[in-house]
Amino acid sequence: MTVTVLRLLFTLLVSVLLFFLFPHNLTAQDDTSPDSLIVPVEEVDTAFMAQQTPQAPFNIVAKDRPNDAGEAIIVSWDLSPDDYSGGKVKEYLILRADSPEGPFEELGNTTQGLSEFSDNQAERGKQYYYKIAALNYARVNGGRTWHITSESAVAGPVHAYAQWFNTGRLNIFIGIFILSGAITYFIFASKSGKKFYIRKIAGIEEVENAVGRATEMGRSIYYVPGINDMDDVQTLASINILGRVARIAAGNDTRIDVPVSRSMVMVTAREIVKESYSKVGRPDAFQEDQVRYLTDDQFGYAAAIDGLFVREKPAAIFLIGAFFAESLIMAETGNSIGAIQIAGTAMPSQLPFFVAACDYTLIGEEMFAASAYLSREPKLLGSIKGQDVGKALFLVAIIIGVLLETFGVTLFGMEFSDIFRAR
Repeated sequence: MTVTVLRLLFTLLVSVLLFFLFPHNLTAQDDTSPDSLIVPVEEVDTAFMAQQTPQAPFNIVAKDRPNDAGEAIIVSWDLSPDDYSGGKVKEYLILRADSPEGPFEELGNTTQGLSEFSDNQAERGKQYYYKIAALNYARVNGGRTWHITSESAVAGPVHAYAQWFNTGRLNIFIGIFILSGAITYFIFASKSGKKFYIRKIAGIEEVENAVGRATEMGRSIYYVPGINDMDDVQTLASINILGRVARIAAGNDTRIDVPVSRSMVMVTAREIVKESYSKVGRPDAFQEDQVRYLTDDQFGYAAAIDGLFVREKPAAIFLIGAFFAESLIMAETGNSIGAIQIAGTAMPSQLPFFVAACDYTLIGEEMFAASAYLSREPKLLGSIKGQDVGKALFLVAIIIGVLLETFGVTLFGMEFSDIFRAR
């Protein structure tokens, strides 16, 4: 019992000594975070105020952010003279109000050294007023943190509004203007009878040879327009090519079969083939079952096609349209029976399979250009020629840009890449 009492007395004595020897650590909070105690400036000593108060920023400018839909206001200012490493400015507070008299509310803050702030909370058409406050942290009276600010003059009124044009994308406008101008010129030139050189497409050049081979061998032609419906641009391009192939086949009195996987494609392809027979003066030679529906199922369709290939052994096979995992299955089967195969698709993942298994492959846009190449229709030829000229100009611009960037040459005081970068 006596020992316990002595221990309590000793503990009390030590506590009293610590209290009188170290009063700072026990009574004051040493905190320099922005969330620490904020004390009104009026409570601080005048001399202390003069010593710790930073000078306010000046030349406050608030303006609508350009090239947007009226969604933001940019506030900029000249830095406070006290804004330097170790200076009195620790950060800037952005204050906003609906009237010059206030009340001003804190909108956000920036660190020292920054002189611009984007108000992304502005409402389109509403007027605002802004002030910038330079903020300093100071510790007095036992280590308490004081926030001392000095505010700038009021800037405003300003409101956010939408612009009609994004001048940062002027380069895109120029490119579209040049490309559209080239296409329009060549369309009108083609209509007037001017002849243009169009690069030959090997796969299309071989269409007549493939059909002629089937005619000589006395075997049929198979045309597979892909597995997508008529709302796919690849299917539309394939149907255009089908018309040309069917016309050559009808002229040679060679049967062409078109197995499809979509009902709308069946109806469209049937009309195209029927019209092709009529154009060569042989409407009676067309049979409805030349264009037939198999199934919507992807691999069921591929299996049915493979069965037809193996049983009927066509001399020429056209695989043109949208293909997916079934592409190699069909192409390999056609290759195994010795048929001449012309394929075409805009699916990058399937092109390697067609290139490996088929005799000729229309790569990407060649499939879309094929209809113009075959029909020789002035509008289509003019479009193709105009696009080629536009591509050539862009290619020249890229080469010039690479050279200028390599040698560090500037145009109009800007790097070449900045001129042609969309903002």
